Amino acid sequence: QLQLVESGGGLVQPGGSLRLSCAPSRFTLVYYAVGWFRRAPGKERERVSCISSSGDNTNYADSVKGRFTISRDNAKDTIYLQMNSLKPEDTAVYYCAARAVATCNPLGGFDYWGQGTQVTVSS
Repeated sequence: QLQLVESGGGLVQPGGSLRLSCAPSRFTLVYYAVGWFRRAPGKERERVSCISSSGDNTNYADSVKGRFTISRDNAKDTIYLQMNSLKPEDTAVYYCAARAVATCNPLGGFDYWGQGTQVTVSS
């Protein structure tokens, strides 16, 4: 099975920070663009951020700009999402996903997904 594995979720107070990690199982991500998505209960899935295979290009949803940072370390074959200034509305299951192309744009599908990691922002 080819899939991604997320880690780093948990419970954090408003204004706090978390760093999520995404790593592949049984393949490499170095040639793939990778995105972070989230789904809150009762809401549609939202693309949070995406990074190109080289790391040269990134993009963010308006709701997280200035607070979240996506990065990758291809030597470690790992993608990160640094989440700062967290708000209750950031509460969701966060997924990473890879597409078998090098770039995030144009918009298109993602081929490999993780199981998700829960992020809860609450006092």
